[in-house]
Amino acid sequence: MLVCDGMTTSKIGACFSRTPIDSLTTLNQIRIVLCQTGHPGNIGSTARAMKTMGLSHLCLVNPRSFPHADAHMMSAGATDILEAAQVCTSLHEALAGCNLVIGMTARKRELSHQSCSPREAAALAIASGQQVALVFGNETSGLSNDELILCQQLVHIPANPDFSSLNLASAVQIMAYELRMALLGAPETVEHPNPYRRIKPATHEEVEGFYGHLEQTLVHVGYLNPEQPKRLMSRLRRLFTRAGLHQEEVNILRGILQSVRDK
Repeated sequence: MLVCDGMTTSKIGACFSRTPIDSLTTLNQIRIVLCQTGHPGNIGSTARAMKTMGLSHLCLVNPRSFPHADAHMMSAGATDILEAAQVCTSLHEALAGCNLVIGMTARKRELSHQSCSPREAAALAIASGQQVALVFGNETSGLSNDELILCQQLVHIPANPDFSSLNLASAVQIMAYELRMALLGAPETVEHPNPYRRIKPATHEEVEGFYGHLEQTLVHVGYLNPEQPKRLMSRLRRLFTRAGLHQEEVNILRGILQSVRDK
């Protein structure tokens, strides 16, 4: 789990930088990622939700229909976001360069990482000062376990348990609102310096490269049986996700793995 001066995300409100935050720069570092969106109208509604809160970076992973007239119609004028949207063939591509990946889930998963509330996640995203992705799944099935495993934090919106089916664009709107409120509230909620601005968190590509290197090494030394891997790698991912790996730490770990392979 990511921490800030020894505190969990429940205390993240006390971890904003004392330096005034550049609103435009901060919001430009946050991308909204939609995975395998089925209805193009939801993409347009998402663009509208983003623009009302000042977000502009939209990534689409294998959308069923895009570009589409319905998307432009439902965007209600936020066509600039649609026109600049990045269309990707994989979630890995959409997360390129990200230091913090936050996944949205409608239910608790057995293989999930630490979860937090929308407000805590938004505060963490704003406080990080890094490249952040908020990942939303398909309207019907949400994010798969393979997609969730690429996230470092999971967020569940506490809706009415008797009717918890939340529209995709509505979920984006809630998170976009919380991001804006965290940004607007940052100068007034300062208590401690923000350590995220003094470190270099590992990027998505660096962390995934480490996991691949780790798995290969475990197979090489006979600790992991590729024919019956069970859940070892998922558990190791959870372990290192809680640590919040930095670039230097990834380099050290990969150096250790290479030394093991060499011997």
